[in-house]
Amino acid sequence: MKLRAWGILAFLGALLVGALLWAAVAGTVSIPLGRTLSIIAHVLRFGPAPDGPTYEEAILLAVRLPRVCLAALAGGGLALAGTVMQGFFRNPMADPGVVGVSAGAALGSVIALYAGWATASVLWLPVAAFAGGLGTAFLVYAIATSHGKTPVSTLLLAGIAVGGMAVSLTSFVLSLALANYEIGRQMMLWLMGGLEGRTWLHVRLVTPLVLGGSVWLCFYVRDLNVLLTGEESALSLGIDVPRTRRTLLVLSTLVTAATVSVAGIVGFVGLVVPHILRLLIGPDHRQLLPASFLGGALFLVLADLFCRTLIESEELRLGVVTSLVGGPFFIYLLIKNRRGVEIL
Repeated sequence: MKLRAWGILAFLGALLVGALLWAAVAGTVSIPLGRTLSIIAHVLRFGPAPDGPTYEEAILLAVRLPRVCLAALAGGGLALAGTVMQGFFRNPMADPGVVGVSAGAALGSVIALYAGWATASVLWLPVAAFAGGLGTAFLVYAIATSHGKTPVSTLLLAGIAVGGMAVSLTSFVLSLALANYEIGRQMMLWLMGGLEGRTWLHVRLVTPLVLGGSVWLCFYVRDLNVLLTGEESALSLGIDVPRTRRTLLVLSTLVTAATVSVAGIVGFVGLVVPHILRLLIGPDHRQLLPASFLGGALFLVLADLFCRTLIESEELRLGVVTSLVGGPFFIYLLIKNRRGVEIL
């Protein structure tokens, strides 16, 4: 099983490299693979300046590569956070949105747009979304915690309640903004998810949070594996279960809030990708966490490529595409395995 799991990891890595190159090459302006590689090599100081039209270099470096990098980061972060939450909740239905991160980020973003902060600086929108997601998650945790204990069922119910309130407040702000067509349009586009217009500034903003949080989470693979056997077993092996859950929740929330802050609401990545990979390589988080990051990155890179190339004159919304793909597939998985699914 271990050999098969590491083989799947290598296969996912190879597929991700291929998808990244495909996404860099393809688009309204198609750039040959050889020229793409030579431009990247020159930027990394591994080769001379390439010959050819300068506009291709500008498109690749200023528009396409930042978007492709963000798609990989966002997909990997969401899938890994979903894997961790499903692990410590011991619930295959858990995902990053269960503690209100996505709903809070949506509320923060629409407030920033309605107040006009987003027009003052390109950083205000992701910062407001990040603050909203993180703030909502901590509010959920504070409500669910009593005398130092945080029951999983209470945490899930608190997340549903607070997330629902955040969605209602988001709808309220959106209704106020509909009088201004442009602001209302920006809000709707962000709520449907997307990566158009993202720059290297956004990449620099989220890379330390997503990669740092993901690496930190990987140090808890043993604890996650033990938590799968039950809380009593974890306590008998010397694991501080409440503290470990708090740490895992904080790190997962941090990674999720960072990705949502630049990609908008992108559903089902943190729900479906871990579920599929768990069926393929098993529940061992030593292989499952890196596989989820690679699988999530691959899924979102391909989904974003589909969004911008399917219709030549229009761009589909990333969140809509991931929901259309993930929703029916997850329903199929639920029907197929419903006798073995424990909701709480």
